[in-house]
Amino acid sequence: MSELDFASLAGTENLNKQTGLRVTILGGGSFGTAMANTAVRNGCDTIIWIRDEATAKEINETHINKRYLPDFPLEKNLKAVSDIEVAVRDRDIILVAIPSHSFRDVLRQIKPFISSQAIVSLTKGIEADTFSFMSDIIQEELPEVPFGVLSGPNLAKEIVAGQPAGTVIASDSELVRSAVQQALHSALFRVFASDDVNGVELGGALKNIYAVAMGMAAAFEVGENTKSMILTRALAEMSRFAVELGANPLTFLGLSGVGDLFATCNSPLSRNYQVGFSLGKGKTLEQATTELGQTAEGINTIAQVRTRSEALGVYMPITCALYEIVFEGAPPISIAFSMMKTGHRSDVEFVLPHQRS
Repeated sequence: MSELDFASLAGTENLNKQTGLRVTILGGGSFGTAMANTAVRNGCDTIIWIRDEATAKEINETHINKRYLPDFPLEKNLKAVSDIEVAVRDRDIILVAIPSHSFRDVLRQIKPFISSQAIVSLTKGIEADTFSFMSDIIQEELPEVPFGVLSGPNLAKEIVAGQPAGTVIASDSELVRSAVQQALHSALFRVFASDDVNGVELGGALKNIYAVAMGMAAAFEVGENTKSMILTRALAEMSRFAVELGANPLTFLGLSGVGDLFATCNSPLSRNYQVGFSLGKGKTLEQATTELGQTAEGINTIAQVRTRSEALGVYMPITCALYEIVFEGAPPISIAFSMMKTGHRSDVEFVLPHQRS
């Protein structure tokens, strides 16, 4: 089935469906736009907030996000606004798709207009300097608000095209999980539930590190054996680190763990993969990020996780090698050395207690 057929099917299924939910997406990047479009298709009264008034006006007139998704027409019922009070006041669910470095500031802006709205993070990153995840920031800035995090193998262009995909909503609140499923779940976009907020959020943030590594590997045209080794050793690092922070290791066997890791590490659509590829081709970090034109959360995450893993004594050789490459000018071959130098240890994490693999 073609992309057009998938999109048509998605639209047909939800054509007469009205959820009654008022959904706002804060952030007009590719993923925020994809989720806004999905909510409209699902029958929600949907607003997307974009800082720039001219861009919001252009989306309302053309039904295209020319900067981030220029090749995909959006649903005509999607409304874009630049007034944050209009976007937030008297809504049911607020999905926050803001880069991690601006996440806290935007929550502070919406605080005067929050009453009973649920706040759900779509951001897969870690705040610089504080090592705060987006759920931590929500609890710090809006302590009385029900919240959740959404994460999974969700490449925006495929979602907007209507290709089948799945994601995970994690929250301590059954009402939040249910509301997000009602707003976004359809025949072609499956929304699964979890109460492991830490695990789901860590999976979404950590996999960005290894997408950078896989992009570098692709630039060197490595074989399938090497790619497979990077993926499996990455999963070991992710789960080892996450368990130290209180996550359930089984979460990493699902969509928000190995699913997101696989999708992000194997697709040139991934921003972190693209940055890694550019670095592997010899470009500087500044050149790579400038050419991308979007935020690659993995770069900040590498620095944050490397610092925290050393403080916790968690063994993360790929992350440490990436830090040396990105920030200290080490050659990309350092990743290969980091995977090969540890000797004969357990292949599967947690099978042999107290051993680093």
